[in-house]
Amino acid sequence: MRRKVLFVLVLIGCMMSTAFAQQLYTHDKVEYTFELPSPTWKTILEPDSAHEHPELVYGDRLDGYLTVRKEVVDAGMTPSQLAQRDLDQKLRFLPGFLEGKEETFNGRLDGVTVSYEFTRTGKVMLGRTYYLQGDNRTIYALRFTGLKDKLSRIRNQTDLIARTFKLK
Repeated sequence: MRRKVLFVLVLIGCMMSTAFAQQLYTHDKVEYTFELPSPTWKTILEPDSAHEHPELVYGDRLDGYLTVRKEVVDAGMTPSQLAQRDLDQKLRFLPGFLEGKEETFNGRLDGVTVSYEFTRTGKVMLGRTYYLQGDNRTIYALRFTGLKDKLSRIRNQTDLIARTFKLK
């Protein structure tokens, strides 16, 4: 009887781990991979000759939107310096912009993350960008945006995507 119960428990565990398995995002035109923690994440734009970066959504664009960009920078530029440049040159001009804080981030590639708020069509949005150091001339920017309450709810997923981001 114990063997049957043990067998059933092992079988259920195997089925559950398969059901919650993470997908690996990869594409021939990019030199990196990362894990998608939920089947709710869908690719809406693959890299091609016109677009060098993928775009993904978490169900709907307002729930969570991700774009990954490779930034070629001056030798020695840090992720923190790139984050500050983006704040000064791009983000600060978003409607209703409120600067958040910068935090160090550790994953397969290390860097910093910056959060900020802005408004779009009268709705409070949240932006969270992970700046990950590839080498001394390359920083990858994983830019997440979505409605503030919805993107906040999937913070563990955005962190996991950034934590599993690695070069091929």
